[in-house]
Amino acid sequence: MRKILFPLLLGLALCGCARHYVITLNNGVQVGAKSKPKLKGGYYTFKDAMGEPSRVPAGRVREIAPSSMVRQQEPPFVPTVR
Repeated sequence: MRKILFPLLLGLALCGCARHYVITLNNGVQVGAKSKPKLKGGYYTFKDAMGEPSRVPAGRVREIAPSSMVRQQEPPFVPTVR
Protein backbone atom coordinates (compact mmCIF):
# COMPACT_ATOMS: atom_id res chain seq x y z
CA MET A 1 0.00 0.00 0.00
CA ARG A 2 2.81 2.43 0.85
CA LYS A 3 4.48 1.76 -2.52
CA ILE A 4 1.39 3.08 -4.30
CA LEU A 5 0.49 5.88 -1.89
CA PHE A 6 3.83 7.72 -1.95
CA PRO A 7 4.06 8.22 -5.77
CA LEU A 8 0.39 9.22 -5.86
CA LEU A 9 0.85 11.90 -3.19
CA LEU A 10 4.06 13.12 -4.82
CA GLY A 11 2.32 13.43 -8.18
CA LEU A 12 -0.57 15.40 -6.69
CA ALA A 13 1.81 17.73 -4.88
CA LEU A 14 3.81 18.48 -8.04
CA CYS A 15 0.72 19.06 -10.18
CA GLY A 16 -0.54 21.71 -7.77
CA CYS A 17 2.69 23.71 -8.10
CA ALA A 18 2.74 23.90 -11.89
CA ARG A 19 0.26 26.76 -12.35
CA HIS A 20 0.83 29.42 -14.98
CA TYR A 21 -0.88 32.81 -14.94
CA VAL A 22 -1.94 35.31 -17.59
CA ILE A 23 -1.75 39.03 -16.86
CA THR A 24 -4.09 41.10 -19.02
CA LEU A 25 -3.09 44.75 -19.35
CA ASN A 26 -5.44 47.71 -19.86
CA ASN A 27 -4.59 47.86 -23.59
CA GLY A 28 -5.55 44.19 -24.10
CA VAL A 29 -2.03 42.73 -24.24
CA GLN A 30 -1.70 39.41 -22.42
CA VAL A 31 1.55 38.50 -20.66
CA GLY A 32 2.31 34.93 -19.55
CA ALA A 33 3.79 34.32 -16.10
CA LYS A 34 5.33 31.15 -14.68
CA SER A 35 4.85 32.29 -11.10
CA LYS A 36 1.95 33.98 -9.33
CA PRO A 37 2.37 37.76 -9.57
CA LYS A 38 2.89 39.50 -6.23
CA LEU A 39 2.17 43.18 -5.55
CA LYS A 40 5.27 44.96 -4.21
CA GLY A 41 5.57 48.74 -4.06
CA GLY A 42 3.02 49.50 -6.78
CA TYR A 43 4.37 46.85 -9.20
CA TYR A 44 3.37 43.25 -9.86
CA THR A 45 6.54 41.15 -9.83
CA PHE A 46 6.63 37.70 -11.43
CA LYS A 47 8.72 35.36 -13.58
CA ASP A 48 7.79 35.65 -17.24
CA ALA A 49 7.33 32.76 -19.70
CA MET A 50 11.12 32.50 -20.15
CA GLY A 51 11.70 32.37 -16.39
CA GLU A 52 13.20 35.87 -16.16
CA PRO A 53 12.08 38.20 -13.34
CA SER A 54 9.72 40.91 -14.63
CA ARG A 55 7.45 43.58 -13.25
CA VAL A 56 4.44 45.56 -14.45
CA PRO A 57 2.98 48.72 -12.88
CA ALA A 58 -0.22 47.87 -10.98
CA GLY A 59 -2.10 50.68 -12.76
CA ARG A 60 -1.64 48.94 -16.13
CA VAL A 61 -3.08 45.58 -15.00
CA ARG A 62 -6.72 44.80 -15.76
CA GLU A 63 -6.81 41.12 -14.71
CA ILE A 64 -4.62 38.34 -13.35
CA ALA A 65 -5.97 34.83 -13.81
CA PRO A 66 -4.72 31.24 -14.05
CA SER A 67 -4.11 30.28 -17.67
CA SER A 68 -6.81 27.62 -17.49
CA MET A 69 -9.43 30.30 -16.70
CA VAL A 70 -8.51 32.83 -19.41
CA ARG A 71 -10.53 33.06 -22.60
CA GLN A 72 -8.75 34.14 -25.76
CA GLN A 73 -9.72 37.65 -26.74
CA GLU A 74 -11.57 38.08 -29.98
CA PRO A 75 -9.86 40.37 -32.49
CA PRO A 76 -11.35 43.84 -32.84
CA PHE A 77 -13.90 44.46 -35.56
CA VAL A 78 -12.28 44.62 -38.98
CA PRO A 79 -14.46 46.05 -41.76
CA THR A 80 -14.54 44.20 -45.05
CA VAL A 81 -13.38 46.01 -48.16
CA ARG A 82 -15.66 45.99 -51.21
